[in-house]
Amino acid sequence: MTDTTTRGLIPLPLAAARALLLAGGIATAASAFLAWTWTSEFPGDLTISGYPGGLQWLTLIAGVLTAVFALASYGVRGLGWLVPARNNAPLVLTALGGFGATWYTVISIAAELGGLANLEPGGWVAAIASLLPVIGAFALPEPHTADTKENLKAYLAKPDGIPAPQPLSPWLERAVVTVVTIIGLAVFTYGIDTEYGELFVGYLIVVVFAVWALHTAGLIDRFSGIVARNRSFTLAMGFAAAIAFPFTQTDDHYANIGVNILIFGTVALGLNIVVGLAGLLDLGYVAFLGVGAYTAALVSGSEFSTISGVHFPFWLAALTGAAASLIFGVLIGAPTLRLRGDYLAIVTLGFGEIFRIAVNNMDGESGPDITNGPNGIPSIPDLKLFGFNLGEAHDVGGFTLGRFANYYLLMVLIMAIVVLVYTRAADSRIGRSWIAIREDETAATAMGINGFRVKLIAFALGAALAGLAGTVSAHVTYSVVPTPYQFAGSTPPNSAFLLAAVVLGGMGTVAGPILGAALLYLLPEKLVFLQDKSLLAFGIALILLMRFRPEGIIANRRRQLEFHETGQLDVPDTTTLTDQPATVTKAGA
Repeated sequence: MTDTTTRGLIPLPLAAARALLLAGGIATAASAFLAWTWTSEFPGDLTISGYPGGLQWLTLIAGVLTAVFALASYGVRGLGWLVPARNNAPLVLTALGGFGATWYTVISIAAELGGLANLEPGGWVAAIASLLPVIGAFALPEPHTADTKENLKAYLAKPDGIPAPQPLSPWLERAVVTVVTIIGLAVFTYGIDTEYGELFVGYLIVVVFAVWALHTAGLIDRFSGIVARNRSFTLAMGFAAAIAFPFTQTDDHYANIGVNILIFGTVALGLNIVVGLAGLLDLGYVAFLGVGAYTAALVSGSEFSTISGVHFPFWLAALTGAAASLIFGVLIGAPTLRLRGDYLAIVTLGFGEIFRIAVNNMDGESGPDITNGPNGIPSIPDLKLFGFNLGEAHDVGGFTLGRFANYYLLMVLIMAIVVLVYTRAADSRIGRSWIAIREDETAATAMGINGFRVKLIAFALGAALAGLAGTVSAHVTYSVVPTPYQFAGSTPPNSAFLLAAVVLGGMGTVAGPILGAALLYLLPEKLVFLQDKSLLAFGIALILLMRFRPEGIIANRRRQLEFHETGQLDVPDTTTLTDQPATVTKAGA
């Protein structure tokens, strides 16, 4: 039996640790009102005393969070609900978030401006102040053993056996969902509006540690319970927040980022049917997006289309693109889905490359004149729906919605349709068959499930959803060329990007692939200052995530149980049962 003692990693009296934690959080927040550097050459203008700028706002937020969690842990009346787990992990994580954001800023100032001499006294005060709550947090008492890994886990992990919450009225639960939705929209809007890479990195540091702290405190689990009891309302609030997003933007460029995130999120949801539900590794899925985009380009009235005189309305072009992708899905899936594992992955990878090479050669010289070869199909006209030209700006309620904002709202509608199809399919009999095939195809076949038919349906439905998104993508970009539709590349879309979005976000969930697509699209967009090192930074982050949370950011419950030791599959100790006399009831007899 392992001896366990209760003490802190840093030997300090409890009163001193608590004082450092609270005072350090307040000092960290206050340091944001000091000048950190003497020159405005560093982005964000950190030269003003009395008003935070740029990265100082993140230090201010992290310091306030640290102080609030410290007060909650001390039992201040009205704040106890913030830490239902009654542990020190949220304090440690919020302190680390403030420390990380502050020291990242200080080091960036020194690196970009040429040395620590460019720091004003306020920068040194912020660096020291952000260190104090970290020392105080690690001085708080936690159960310790001789195992260093277990000691760190005590400070960074969520404990078991969190007390059950008090029941809330349905209206209060919906109010909680509404408030969380508003906060989520504000956090996402701030992240997408960051004007330079340093600010985005600081934003990621604070958000990651804050969400981690909420998780270890038990708040996310409690909110998940509220969401489970109000699923329809939560989904409606999510789409309401998505609709509100373009009204928060003054620059149409950010709406362009939003519409691309929704396009790739929709495609990732389609791939989630194939990979997440049915367990089929498809490495050429981006080809179905290309089929939908090329089909829409051919029938939408482009003057460079090889099908002259054809101009379908959008609804018909969207159905045509989805149908074309579905047909390709059936044609590719019918001869290949009898394969499994690596062999299926190789075949789908080959299909993706064949598609790209084929559309590149259909220029009238190397092959039939269909896609204009490497030149693609440019000049795709903007959509017109219900008398509105989506390519023109429109005033709605005093807000001006530009071209990309119009397409963003269209993609929100299409995303709603895709989410409805996905959830209904996943909860249906065929969805349960997909999960059975994913878990054990041999056992599922033995139970009477037609494995080939079930997999073909998944392949065809996923392809149709990708084709539907491709029809919008063609109009947003004005042109379709074969270059993006490859397995891997520096910019999305590509099959590796889509597969990473599904795995990173969480296979088998609705919100996971959308979140994964948002992160993977934003990272290259915002980390331009890293230049050729951006992929290296992304790769390191992905390795760390797969090491510590292999089930993805938003975990499917089944996969979470598979990846983590929970003790639920342990064989019970039956030695005490053998000591009991056997009894047979009358019913048993």
